[in-house]
Amino acid sequence: MLLLQVLLALGYAVLAHLASMWQHDGLALAALLVLAAMLLVEPLLHRRTWAWLALPPVLWGAWALYASGHAALPLLLVPVVFVLAIAWVFGRTLRAGSTPLITRIVAGIEGAGSADALDPALRRYTRNLTAAWAIVLLGMAGANLALALVASPGGLLESLGLRSPWPITREQWSLFANLLNYGVIGGFFVVEYALRKRRFPGRYRSFVDFLRKLAGLGPVFWRDLLR
Repeated sequence: MLLLQVLLALGYAVLAHLASMWQHDGLALAALLVLAAMLLVEPLLHRRTWAWLALPPVLWGAWALYASGHAALPLLLVPVVFVLAIAWVFGRTLRAGSTPLITRIVAGIEGAGSADALDPALRRYTRNLTAAWAIVLLGMAGANLALALVASPGGLLESLGLRSPWPITREQWSLFANLLNYGVIGGFFVVEYALRKRRFPGRYRSFVDFLRKLAGLGPVFWRDLLR
């Protein structure tokens, strides 16, 4: 299921970028439908009532936007909402009484019974890293929103009848929002791994070994982690 959702997310990113680059409403509609599939496929397959009730209005809404020529407008906000949602997942675990998200992941990798069993220096590092991820993601969401506002034609400001003060093309907006976002996240991930390996040597044989340990935590761990 996770693999299917990842493939749908990649498909959405490609369709959204092509729709923006070519200003093609049909591709924008396809992107919206793939996005809906990504969000609803799991609850639909598990026969969740709310998902089956939500499906018809979601499909109708996508078609109504296409028919009115505004299918591309929601695509401007999807990267903002998506990145903000991930930032919230990180940030909410920094509350008092909660275990920071990355601390829980590292405890799982280390085979520790709980986060308290980790070395205090590693606990501090993973807490700070969780905060760093939240800050980076909030910054990315702000950048996505700013670019969506000034995009032309059809940016958020122009859709409100306002002139864009620093217009950028929809293709330039999409290049960052739908493609480079993943590069920023991936780059931060790789750089942090290198810093962690130097700071706490001997824990991972290689980057591939690190990824294998993450995958080895299993789908149940990741599902419970993101709840």
